[in-house]
Amino acid sequence: MNWTAIWVTFKLAGLTATALVLIGLPIAYWISFSRRRWKFIVESIVALPLVLPPTVLGFYILVAIGPRSPVGQWYAALVGHPLPFTFEGLLVASILYSLPFAVQPFAAAFEQVDRRLIEASWTLGASKLRTFWKLIVPLSAAGVLTGFVLSFAHTLGEFGVVLMVGGNIEGVTRTVSIDIYDDVQALNYAAAAETAGFLLVISYLVLLAVYAMNRKVWAVWPQK
Repeated sequence: MNWTAIWVTFKLAGLTATALVLIGLPIAYWISFSRRRWKFIVESIVALPLVLPPTVLGFYILVAIGPRSPVGQWYAALVGHPLPFTFEGLLVASILYSLPFAVQPFAAAFEQVDRRLIEASWTLGASKLRTFWKLIVPLSAAGVLTGFVLSFAHTLGEFGVVLMVGGNIEGVTRTVSIDIYDDVQALNYAAAAETAGFLLVISYLVLLAVYAMNRKVWAVWPQK
């Protein structure tokens, strides 16, 4: 197996999931509690990666961060090299691609929080920010965990966006999905099967842990 590609993949997935917690929580809070009539527009934009072909999304991200775009020019002036076909560019693309997999579970969990508890917190003098971190997020822990893990697992299997924005640079942007594709193209089915099997087991164990924690299956075991 290509352990370098595996390391790049897991690093990308971990950073993406972590960034989406920081970015997705405020977005999910606004979607859940905002009374703006036009918030459905924001919801549809956040959910767009669910239906948009990855190559199309990757193309638009590539254009948006390219050397001719304001973002690309700013980044190149700041660090001295373009953003596309770098790990940083791939991270930006992964965050955008996996955004709905984090925001939607967050928002669903926030909507289940009893509004009376939130209002009671405000009545007792707690600010909205304090109420959010001390009440809403702890009560939504299962949804936050689900969003984190889903975005992590989704990033593990990225292909189209990775290829469009990151390319296939060994040790930088070459992920497991690209490595498997290259092995199949080279008719090296044994290596592809080994790597695919490893990724299958890891993905299943991650999801198994989430379902176990959400269902509290360990509560049936007797306490010693």
